[in-house]
Amino acid sequence: MAKGEAKNIPPYPGPNRMRDCYCTVNLDQEEVFRTKIVEKSLCPFYGEDFYCEIPRSFRHLSFYIFDRDVFRRDSSIGKVAVKKEDLQKYHGKDTWFQLQPVSADSEVQGKVHLELRLSEVITDSGVISHKLATRVLECQGLPIVNGQCDPYAAVSLLGPSRSDAKKTKVKRKTNNPQFDEVFYFEVTRPLSYTKRQFDVEEEDVDKLALRVDLWNASNLKFGDEFLGGVRVPLRVLGQVGVHDAWYFLQPRENGGKSVKVEELGSLRLNIVYTEDHVFPSEHYTPLRDLLLHSANVEVHPVSASTAHILGEVCREKQEAAIPLVRLFLHYGKIVPFISAIAHAEVNRTQDPNTIFRGNSLTSKCIDETMKLAGMHYLQVTLKPIIDEICTEHKPCEIDPVKLKESENLDTNRENLRQYVDRIFNVITTSGVRCPTVMCDIFFSLRESAATRFQVDQDVRYTAVSSFIFLRFFAPAILSPNLFHLRPHHPDPATSRTLTLISKTIQTLGSLAKSKSANFKESYMAAFYDYFNEQKYADAVKNFLDLISTSGKWDQKSIETPIMLKEGFMIKRAQGRNRFGMKNFKKRWFRLTNHEFTYHKTKGEGALCSIPIENILAVERLEEESFKMKNMFQVIQPERALYIQANNCVEARDWIDILTKVSQCNRKRLSTYHPSAYLNGHWLCCKLSADTAPGCTPCTGGLPANIQLDVDGDRETERIYSLFSTYMTKLIKMQEACGSKSVYDGPEQEEYSSFVIDDPQETYKTLKLIVSAVQTLEQQHTKYKRDKFKKTKIGSQEHPIGDKSFQCYIRQQSESSTYSI
Repeated sequence: MAKGEAKNIPPYPGPNRMRDCYCTVNLDQEEVFRTKIVEKSLCPFYGEDFYCEIPRSFRHLSFYIFDRDVFRRDSSIGKVAVKKEDLQKYHGKDTWFQLQPVSADSEVQGKVHLELRLSEVITDSGVISHKLATRVLECQGLPIVNGQCDPYAAVSLLGPSRSDAKKTKVKRKTNNPQFDEVFYFEVTRPLSYTKRQFDVEEEDVDKLALRVDLWNASNLKFGDEFLGGVRVPLRVLGQVGVHDAWYFLQPRENGGKSVKVEELGSLRLNIVYTEDHVFPSEHYTPLRDLLLHSANVEVHPVSASTAHILGEVCREKQEAAIPLVRLFLHYGKIVPFISAIAHAEVNRTQDPNTIFRGNSLTSKCIDETMKLAGMHYLQVTLKPIIDEICTEHKPCEIDPVKLKESENLDTNRENLRQYVDRIFNVITTSGVRCPTVMCDIFFSLRESAATRFQVDQDVRYTAVSSFIFLRFFAPAILSPNLFHLRPHHPDPATSRTLTLISKTIQTLGSLAKSKSANFKESYMAAFYDYFNEQKYADAVKNFLDLISTSGKWDQKSIETPIMLKEGFMIKRAQGRNRFGMKNFKKRWFRLTNHEFTYHKTKGEGALCSIPIENILAVERLEEESFKMKNMFQVIQPERALYIQANNCVEARDWIDILTKVSQCNRKRLSTYHPSAYLNGHWLCCKLSADTAPGCTPCTGGLPANIQLDVDGDRETERIYSLFSTYMTKLIKMQEACGSKSVYDGPEQEEYSSFVIDDPQETYKTLKLIVSAVQTLEQQHTKYKRDKFKKTKIGSQEHPIGDKSFQCYIRQQSESSTYSI
């Protein structure tokens, strides 16, 4: 998801009128990302990209704008909440949304389970009266307000002449309360009614409705907070007199104060949301085999392969590159595939100076592979020095026009030179740690380029440096937050320093003949003279030689620990002291490639250190253990450490990275306990020995060379949906193959955009693709029809009041009438 900017935010009611604002991204009310703070602006520009896999179901994707005042207190200005079913409407488009007021009434989430029964009761005097029994069973996923949720339900019967209200007990510290309480209401009949049997249709029950509201019992004097409610008309009882269903909680009908909406300003968003329905593996075999066969160039030119055709029909090469790279990496075929498409591209290139300069399928695939396979390599190489640059804030501006009065040009130039020197050294001495997959790809690029342009001695270097320097190290130095080297955007001054370093490193790595001429700015050319010595060019060539030699390198053990992730989380005491309280405390956690530690606050000594080799498994912890969300456990030989992360995305990040660093440990466990050991037994399997072996299989480690958790079927499903979207282009391409093989004269304009070397082979592949895609399309349609038949509205999965589901039912009933 890319966030844009906000405009016309109401001014601050003080003399300076400006605000310091940031924006957060939330799944329902749970914050999963926040942008940098834009200071002193009423039209802040964020322009930050945030991409995440959504780890749970949700109803709204919400964006809040917060203002931070002088006392560092944050108050919300407004929000944009997009319903899940509307996300498709805005997919991939820039849209301006009006900010809406944030009030407790609009912050509604969760669902409630109710059971209603209507029964006849004969009283002592022989009169038949009717009782409505309302059972409030449980709720799930209520919002947590200010860090707490102590819910109770208020139940009332609403009618033309009545409104009786009753309450359940308050359930403390849970947003999934189990109430299971029954309330009885007398239901009268009209007096004119004399018949003995009771007929719901004629009774005034039809005019009645039941209202259930959930409240957060507040211990403050402001009164309780509204969490959401439902209104159930008693007509639902029908002839049977029984109704049992889940309902989504809704906001109050006229809830909240009315604010003139246009006074809050607006927010521009570009939301990209995709949802895949992945079938069992055998459904994808035909398409997957076609794709994996693409690397097999002995049979046909690579341009006639399924993967290359995907790149030809997609609007953006990037769209095709992401799932292709993940699929080929997963099946261990990335090197032959990239070698084949790179070789074909080199042979189409006329000038050695433009080699791999375009946004071709080859360059996008190599970019993706470096991102996935090289992320850890980047961390190890650049993170320590980037961290230092961001914390030291040394002035490095060398443009005389931009120099501040207090600064000295020579000092700044020296600061910058030292930084460039150090980064240049860490990069050029890191060759031995470059991942094998990257080395093997660089080896094939170098071979193809050297064979094609035998006159040019340097092309074997430029072919590789155009990736490793221009598209890997330079962008990571420029925007360290996009490569997980820093949590947030650097401040403007540091950002400028990194830009200057990145430019210089890029030029050093490109081995251009006359360096100074490369720079438009004269101050950059003058600065670059420092580096015009032969030793720099030699160091680059040695580094490029090392990373483009095929053959597996021994991973040298890295002596200095590299910091991988840190931040505040909440942990439960491990019960080491015999009489200590096992309570929860906030601690600063740090993970390096050597150990996982926690500290009282940032910068203090470690209270506890767990060596990486002692981590036997890292798994989620079920909520029931402590009634807390987003918990996970780090399992060691003698005990497990229970930790709560701040939100679901962060919990997932910590689990992923801890699993990655510990997955080569020899003693990794194969089973674990998904719940905690409390009051003398495991909550999950009820065994009483705290040493009892786990009752659930661990979620496995991944192969050590590429730590990549890829689901091959999901990537194939993604490729299927791309082919399906661009079906008309596939048909066009088939026509182009026909016209090419018939004419071979001047091509028709509309077909000349496709790269087709062998029309007959390409046509054959296209035919197979179309057939595989159509088969999958039929399976999707059938699946949707079957799912539609089995679905029960009012069940826990599909509560009443779920708009996205009602919309789905409408589509299905329409589509099933056509397809019969």
